[in-house]
Amino acid sequence: MSQQDDDERQHVFEPFPHKYVWNLSVGLALAVGGQIGEVDRACQALRGRIGGDDDSAAQAFFEEWCALGDRLTRLARADVDASRLRSAGLKFGRAAAYYQTAERMQSRSYAPRQAAYAKALESFHLFLKLSGEPGQRVEIPYGDSSLPGILVRPETTAAVPCVIFWNGLDSTKEQIYGTGTAQELARRGIASLIVDTPGAGEALRLRDLRATVDTEVWAAACVDYLETRTDINSDCVGLVAWSLGGYYGPRATAFESRIAFGVAWGSNYDWGAVQEARLKNEGDRPVPHYWEHVQWVWGRDSLEEFMEIAPSITLRGIVDRIRVPFLVVHGEHDRQIPVTYAHRLYDELTNSPAPELKIFTDEEGGVEHCSVDNIPVVRDFICDWIDRTVTDLTGRAGSEDRQVELLAKNIRTSI
Repeated sequence: MSQQDDDERQHVFEPFPHKYVWNLSVGLALAVGGQIGEVDRACQALRGRIGGDDDSAAQAFFEEWCALGDRLTRLARADVDASRLRSAGLKFGRAAAYYQTAERMQSRSYAPRQAAYAKALESFHLFLKLSGEPGQRVEIPYGDSSLPGILVRPETTAAVPCVIFWNGLDSTKEQIYGTGTAQELARRGIASLIVDTPGAGEALRLRDLRATVDTEVWAAACVDYLETRTDINSDCVGLVAWSLGGYYGPRATAFESRIAFGVAWGSNYDWGAVQEARLKNEGDRPVPHYWEHVQWVWGRDSLEEFMEIAPSITLRGIVDRIRVPFLVVHGEHDRQIPVTYAHRLYDELTNSPAPELKIFTDEEGGVEHCSVDNIPVVRDFICDWIDRTVTDLTGRAGSEDRQVELLAKNIRTSI
């Protein structure tokens, strides 16, 4: 990405001119539950510390966002002392988002990130415990270990359809939860299983589980787990994944026959080729710690070893195996993944009975990578599509049908 591109494309809140990665992190913090006044406080402090080398700047970023998380934690504990438990829980939830914003920007070898990540997990645990917001921590058996997840169910004892959510290269289950997507689906009678997959979040940081090309193995573990639950309709399980999940998800849907529908939230049709181009155009340090993180995710000891497997991280020759309804959404100004990849993925869905492509434009918003500039508009579109698709697959009354009937009943009663 050139400097000219950065100047011309300002579709997301950009408090730091010419620092795309920082701005993306700020946008994500806001999108997953951060509050603008609190976020601006961290940004104001950082503006006075910009300068020096990249490592010093990254450390300043870490310190200011951790300071914000610590502040929210202090305020939350004061709420607990005053028996304001829900208020405390909501503050802990924002603290978790801020700690993760700090932690994910650092080198793998940066020791303080471990403490920040521990604070993030503890804060999120307290958020669920105290706020009353839906969500249950679960463990999905995976080989000799397990994948940590968050299960969100509608308030019913009936067995309900479920959507599996996967993250990308460096996002987490807590951040996906923060988008409100699972909560919106629960209102529509659909459960969600949000998972830290191999190579991401807790699975990587605390269990040393690395990403693999054959993501259908992860999907099989998730569906196996859902099949053990009597409160889930395991005949109607979908898979939504964003960012690098735009490779993970379609690949898994192509090979795991129990996945009933899929959504690529950002099409990573040929992520390996994007990495090859990035190395060629931007060198071995496009942003601090990028290649180090990539090697960590994929379990490779050197950049050369990673580049050997990069060509296999592609959907070429795979997409036509998808035989279920599939939605591709992408922002027209995505600065990380070319919008042409969304068209390629959609064009190759030749055996899907219900393929759909949605490119978000300036008129709607949601045009940046994974719609970080306006997640709600894209989230709601995805939830609408899932609601209709589940209705078609199961024959149930859709949530929109139920709402219309209730409105009609109220009108009839009042006449």
